[in-house]
Amino acid sequence: QVQLVESGGGLVQAGGSLRLSCATSRSVFKIGGMGWYRQAPGKQRELVASITSGGITNYAGSAKGRFTISKDNAKSTVYLQMNSLKFEDTAVYYCYKDLIDGRLWGQGTQVTVSS
Repeated sequence: QVQLVESGGGLVQAGGSLRLSCATSRSVFKIGGMGWYRQAPGKQRELVASITSGGITNYAGSAKGRFTISKDNAKSTVYLQMNSLKFEDTAVYYCYKDLIDGRLWGQGTQVTVSS
């Protein structure tokens, strides 16, 4: 069974940085895009950043210039480097993986930014 394993969340002060990681199996990593959504309390889940199998990236307006999504093919892992974090970035961050027959979600990792 394919799984996504997320790590890297935590508590950070405003202006700080965190790097989230999302690892999956090599057999599915090469096919389909991956990315990150986030959901803050009382709000809808929103796309933060995505990356295609070919490496094309896309960012939400709130993430542009501060967040960078990348992938390591050798490790079958996608990363989300988050810099200049703001209080409003506080949320549960979910990794996703597009498969041939649907979308797989990670368990979520909490990011808390203190002001």
